[in-house]
Amino acid sequence: MIGRIAGRVVYRAADHAMIDVQGVGYLVHCSERTLASLPGEGEAAALFTDLLVKEDLLQLMGFTTLAEKEWYRLLLSVQGVGAKAALAILGTLGPDGAGRAIALGDAASIKAAPGIGPKIAQRVVNELKDKAPAAMALVGDLSAPAGAPTSIVPPSKAAAPTVPGAMAEALSALGNLGYAPADAAAAVAEAQGADPEADTAALIRAALQLLAPKG
Repeated sequence: MIGRIAGRVVYRAADHAMIDVQGVGYLVHCSERTLASLPGEGEAAALFTDLLVKEDLLQLMGFTTLAEKEWYRLLLSVQGVGAKAALAILGTLGPDGAGRAIALGDAASIKAAPGIGPKIAQRVVNELKDKAPAAMALVGDLSAPAGAPTSIVPPSKAAAPTVPGAMAEALSALGNLGYAPADAAAAVAEAQGADPEADTAALIRAALQLLAPKG
């Protein structure tokens, strides 16, 4: 299994790119968003990959982050969603946007992806709503790009949490308070959508207000 490739961009097409890795050209199919993020021809690039296996076909699918790759796999678990549809959703919304839309039950945002009809969009929301909290919690740990160096950073020197990390921490805190995962995810997604720069404390406060009984 090829889990990551790093080399130089030979060319980019509408739905794939060729990456030269020590003289071997790999065709990697990517979402529109991922293709747009690649550098120019001849420049260094790295992608996480997943191998699509069919009876008469082998295709490498490429992702800028492990978070995107995990959401791709999650979308594939939905009946009727193939690789092309999963990449279309991620290309339109990105992993964060897809998670937020699913947590909020926003089938219209899923339907905005090319080739996604209303029935498939609603099925994505229905089948993944309970899985969204766990996937959203992973985003903070899996958001580093494929080309980023990895190292162990002592806690005292660690950087401030990123926004995806704040979402994961807010989800954990609400879970500890006894809120159902799906309800917590929807509230955190709505709070983060209203204030994309909110830190953990602000997300928790806003989510608690959304979860408070009305009336």
